[in-house]
Amino acid sequence: MTCTRLRRLHARQILDSRGRPTVEAEISLDNGIQVRASVPSGASTGKAEAVELRDGGEAWGGLGVSRAVSNIRGEIAALLEGCDVLDQVGLDNRIREADGTHNLARFGANATLAVSIAAVRASAVATGIPLHRRLAELCGTTPSMPMPMVNILSGGLHAGRGMDVQDFLVIPIGASSYSEALDWICRVRTAAASICAKRGISTLLADEGGLSPGFATSEEALSLMVEAFEQAGLEPGVQAAIALDVASSSLASANGAYAFARQGRSFGAREMIELQRQWAASFPIVSIEDGLGEDDWANWPALTRALGHLQLVGDDLFATQPDRIRRGIDENIANAALIKVNQNGTLSGTLEAITTARAAGYATVISARSGETEDDFLADLAVGVAGRQIKVGSVRNSERLAKYNQLLRLEEEGLAWSGRTGLAPL
Repeated sequence: MTCTRLRRLHARQILDSRGRPTVEAEISLDNGIQVRASVPSGASTGKAEAVELRDGGEAWGGLGVSRAVSNIRGEIAALLEGCDVLDQVGLDNRIREADGTHNLARFGANATLAVSIAAVRASAVATGIPLHRRLAELCGTTPSMPMPMVNILSGGLHAGRGMDVQDFLVIPIGASSYSEALDWICRVRTAAASICAKRGISTLLADEGGLSPGFATSEEALSLMVEAFEQAGLEPGVQAAIALDVASSSLASANGAYAFARQGRSFGAREMIELQRQWAASFPIVSIEDGLGEDDWANWPALTRALGHLQLVGDDLFATQPDRIRRGIDENIANAALIKVNQNGTLSGTLEAITTARAAGYATVISARSGETEDDFLADLAVGVAGRQIKVGSVRNSERLAKYNQLLRLEEEGLAWSGRTGLAPL
């Protein structure tokens, strides 16, 4: 008989891709199986996200996570001792109930998520099931390979506000497989770097490995994206398309306007919608994330009516919270949800967010954070839950490549390729 009872729970502080502390949890089962999981941290964070617990004080510039680690080693470990890791929902609910807050502020979502991911990994190992298959069991899905959405140029909070819009990404919409998609992405990334170098433009890297050219206008960045597609031998709008992460919440001013500091201009909500409409009319854009701010519920329906022929992704807007996704569905806002596990704080809560979006016909984009670790869990999650799109950063840096390389391994199973059919509107 397979033993899946939790015997020991340990945790430690490790460093993420920005050299900042994060949490790693380690679970041991009664049969000697031992696994670990580490969690990411975002720079552009929404108000509705589960709380990431930091220490404050002088050590690590106040960013230490020793309190979160202590919560795992102490109260959470005692709470879960002897629990069956096969009961993911029960385990996650037990943690949430003991925390007692709506946003996991007491234990810290960085603590609860590390334990939650370690538990599902332990259950997969104990039962001899690949992790992506175990995740598919929990979500009731058939695994498939996701379409990558990959940073080429970055600004906003990912690049010291070198550009107003946070990310300009490529989606290889014409690719016939994940491997081909990754090949095309690397060609575009190389072409973009070559163009920047020839023009004497900075090729410094942003947090997620994208180039940070520091253009004053978004139109300059969009034009460079198209030029990179062409230099890579790909037809814009047919083989390669553009996705934007506007990250509008980080641009929002107290007066309700959106400040584009690099341009020295501010836009009201209607002007923001018109600006994005013009971009979409002039460039091969197929997806826009957070085109308006997280609190701008009154104007999101107008954005959706104007640009609903594109994929409109809610990130800060939805924050991987099922209740916010349901509100968006009820109010006809957006048509896709970004899924970030640390915004929710548990695997079960994340799966509920995914199934809530999917039931309403919303697309899902499984996403990493700007502060990542080498843990490749996200690749298995995207495949297992049939997320159909994945966004983990550029094809640089080991914390990103760990996910891309795991996807290459999973592709060898002969899984179905989502292609562009995973993009909204479906």
